[in-house]
Amino acid sequence: MRLSTFSIVAFDEETGDFGVAVQSKFLAVGAVVPHAAAGIGAIATQALANVFFGPAGLDLLAADTGAIDTLEHLLAEDEGRDLRQVGIVDTDGTAAAFTGERCMEWAGHLTGPGYACLGNLLTGDAVVEAMEEAFEQTEAALADRLLAALAAGQRAGGDRRGQQSAALVVVRENAGYGGMSDRLVDLRVDDHPTPIEEMQRLYGLHQLYFGVTDPSRLLKIEGTLALEVQRMLHTLGYYSGALTGIYDEATRAALEHWHGVENFEERLWKDAFIDPEVLAFMREKHDTTQ
Repeated sequence: MRLSTFSIVAFDEETGDFGVAVQSKFLAVGAVVPHAAAGIGAIATQALANVFFGPAGLDLLAADTGAIDTLEHLLAEDEGRDLRQVGIVDTDGTAAAFTGERCMEWAGHLTGPGYACLGNLLTGDAVVEAMEEAFEQTEAALADRLLAALAAGQRAGGDRRGQQSAALVVVRENAGYGGMSDRLVDLRVDDHPTPIEEMQRLYGLHQLYFGVTDPSRLLKIEGTLALEVQRMLHTLGYYSGALTGIYDEATRAALEHWHGVENFEERLWKDAFIDPEVLAFMREKHDTTQ
């Protein structure tokens, strides 16, 4: 399978996050290109993609083989290396990339501290240059920086055949759902006319449901707010008690039930506090129910 696409692999030294973002005129590019393991590294394999580069490369990185040597090992054992394109980043923030001489033009890559931008069958070198600039200049979480790089690459021309799919993967130890996985972000747009824009929308939802709340922004459920919460829960069908404005056990149970039904269990706070973004969602839901 020939994946004419552009991608970025990166490492955030401050958080230890590894990530890959990719876009292509290819169905379900996220099923092939991105590979990442928390505490180990990240790999993008594309062009005439050798899918074994992902797991084999992560095994090498896990054995303390750096990105440069890992890339050399993978290519040395691959007779089709001239058709491959690969980007790798390791725990030292070292990035290595390769573009085979038989990859379809325009094809190339750029590497910097903690990242590699690469693409093939692009409109030109401006695509990876724009990705690099956006990644370096965006001050935000790694996922946001990766998406910024993708969007910049598309604005600069992107895949010269057009758009179809995109993927975003960010890993961090025990940062996934319930602290039981390393998948901090794992999103795919398999078939869409504007996959990067759709990915940005999905990432916004991901942050709403699974983002980490700043404790300093939490709102105490008491007085007027407690009464409002009771009224909304009553309208939404979760609370049948008196509208007292007192955060009692019945109100707490109803609010917890609502969190679970709406998939906000990761943003549920005890001790009579509520996340302001969750409260905004509840208000909108309440207004549309009336």
